[in-house]
Parts: sequence; structure tokens; C-alpha cells
Amino acid sequence: MPFSGELQTDVAIVGGGYTGLSTARALAAQGVDVVVLEANRLGWGASGRNGGVVSGKFRLGFAEMARRWDIATARRMHDIGIEAIENVGAVLEEFGIDADYRPSGSLRCAHRPEALEALRAECDWLRGTLGDDAVSILDAEEMAAETGSRDFCGGMLNRHGGVIHPLKFHRGLAAGLRGRGLRIHDESPVTGIAPRADGGVDLHLASGRVRARQVVLATNAYSGLTPAASVIERRVVPFRSAMVATQPLTGTAAEALLAHGRSYTETRRMMRWFRKSGDRLLYGGRGAFGKSDSPAAFAALEKAMLTQFPQLAGLQVTHRWSGLVAMTMDSLPHLGRIDGRIVYAMGYNGTGVALASYIGPHVADLVLGRKPDAGLLGQLPLPQVPLYPVREVGVRIVAGWYQFLDAVGK
Repeated sequence: MPFSGELQTDVAIVGGGYTGLSTARALAAQGVDVVVLEANRLGWGASGRNGGVVSGKFRLGFAEMARRWDIATARRMHDIGIEAIENVGAVLEEFGIDADYRPSGSLRCAHRPEALEALRAECDWLRGTLGDDAVSILDAEEMAAETGSRDFCGGMLNRHGGVIHPLKFHRGLAAGLRGRGLRIHDESPVTGIAPRADGGVDLHLASGRVRARQVVLATNAYSGLTPAASVIERRVVPFRSAMVATQPLTGTAAEALLAHGRSYTETRRMMRWFRKSGDRLLYGGRGAFGKSDSPAAFAALEKAMLTQFPQLAGLQVTHRWSGLVAMTMDSLPHLGRIDGRIVYAMGYNGTGVALASYIGPHVADLVLGRKPDAGLLGQLPLPQVPLYPVREVGVRIVAGWYQFLDAVGK
């Protein structure tokens, strides 16, 4: 329901995705009065149209974290990833949400021998240094049995995590919080945030005003939709990702593909990923550049899908969509504070289902003046994106270079 009128509250949360809702849940549990203001329909953004992969990994690997900082930091970040996965199951149970969750793990698929050796080294490091025995290496034959494709020379299985219907998860959480009396308003874009002399802020909407002590910006890759988020807009690069879904595969030659129901990602720089949802195959990838869906990007995605899974030949692609991923310059998510009144959490780099729905208690700690135990997420400054006005050109250049390296096998 859209917001209208005047409201006084402790904390106003701008953005009704996983981050905003998990923050509202955590603050309300501590007796803080909150309101959530979403510019579009609930689930319209990344929380409703992502690939549904529940993962505890970060774009920056744990071994690299240990090299840049120390083993303790890498271990804490690894623990955060596991905690985020476990939180998904806890939220589903707490609110009685049926979101088709399968804790089936994930499989990274090596597209060439050098990539497999890198996965093997990562697996050995995780097992030997962090004691994570949930990871193991599969050879080419095991990969073919797992995926139904002969396109991979091996892979790394990670039994943490799984897959979920992201929109059902989001809607279930929103309904559960509303059932507890939380005020969640969609179709309520905030047009501006103005500081008050008493240290609070006024949030201006087309049909009213909210007076709050603090604001949480949970707008992530969609921060450019409202001037209210201009203070964080230039701290992430919105990168468009595309997905397609096939017709139901039951009764077809492709019925047995991806039989274990995991999520699967490639090791190519321009990563593609795939999984089953019910009896459909979902296939996604980076590269739907620009401000809207690109027919050429979908055509390239479907061509890649048929190359890896020729069993799909002749079957229809029934759904095509895309959305924005918030990429950060240091490949890490961030939470932080701006000028005493504004707190933000953003930049999940494509792995936000588990982390964004878990990060709420850490954001709440920051709002309430406590130091979050969030590893690197709350320690590092979130750098500005250089040359932000020409970011799309830069993304195209980098992506084109990555596509070239993938094509020549580098």
C-alpha cells in the first residue's frame, strides 16, 4: 500500500528488498519503531528477479582475503557466509514460508584445465586452512553425470547453500513482517532527504512526509531511481544480468539435466550460471548492457545454453528477463554510515540472496551505535566509482575484453 500523510518514526528504511526487510526485522525485534518505503512494487528489484542461488561465497575469494589481511579475517568472512546460509533456513521456519528451498549445494564448473587446477588449489586451501570439508573436486565424468553436459573438465562441489524461489522468499518475509505490525509501504518513492536542526531527517514523498531520527539506505543497484540515494549511488556499478527459462522439461530429452537440483556456475570471466526451477531450466549470464533488456544479449545467452546442453534443441524459451547487480570496486559488500544520520548496506556483487537477508542485525547494530561483528563488511570504506558518468562505456570495454579472453582460452 502506498504511503500517504505524515509519520514520525525512529528509523526510515528506503528500499524494500532483502536488505531493507532484514534490517526492519532486526530493528523491530529490539523495540525500534521503523517504516519501510519501497519505490516500486515489493519484489520488483533484485530481490524478486535474481537467480535464486543461496550462497555464502564472496566475489573476493577467502584465500585472497587471507593474503591481503590475515587468516582470522578470512575465517570470519567464511563464518559469515555460513551464517547467512543458515539464516535463510531460519527465516523460512520462523515465518512458515514455502519458497521451494533446496539445501542442495552448488557446483562450480571448470571450462578448461587451468580453471580446474585453480579450483583444486582453492578446495585444498579451504579444507586444509579453514577446515571446510564440505568442498570436494569432481572429475569430467562426474561432472557429466551431475550436469548432463560434456562441456566441463571438472568442478568443485560445495555442499553449503542451495537454491530458492527468490520472489516467494521475499513475499513471505514481507507478509510475515506485516503480520507482526511492521509498516511496509510499496509504490512509495522517496524524492528527497533533508537534515533537520535537531539531528533527525525529513523524508519527502509525493504524498507525504516521514520524520525520522535515522535513515537506512537499502537501495543497492537501484540507488539511481531516487535522488534520496544520491549519496551512495556512485559507490557501486550497476551491472545488468540476463536470465532465460525454458519450457517444462518433463517428457523431453532434457528431462534428466541437472538432476541433483543444485546451482551451477562456470569459471569463465563472463560467468554463466544455471539451475532447475521445478521442471524448467534457468540459464543466466552477464552482458545485457544498457538500461533495458537487450534482444542480442538474450540471443547470445540462448546460444550458449544450447551449446552446453544440446538436449534442449527444439524446446522453447518461455521467459526472458534481466536486472541489475551492484558491483563494488573492491569486490566486497559494504555497510557504513554517512554524516551521522544515514546508514547504508549494499554491493553484494551478485551473491545477495543469503547475505542481504542476513545483514539486517549488523545494520541494526550500526544504527544503534554498536560496532557490528561483520568482518570486512563494516571495516572498509566503500570507494567511489571513478569516472562514474561513463561507467556503462567502461563496463562494455571490460566485459568485451573478458569475452575475448574467454573465447581464446585465457
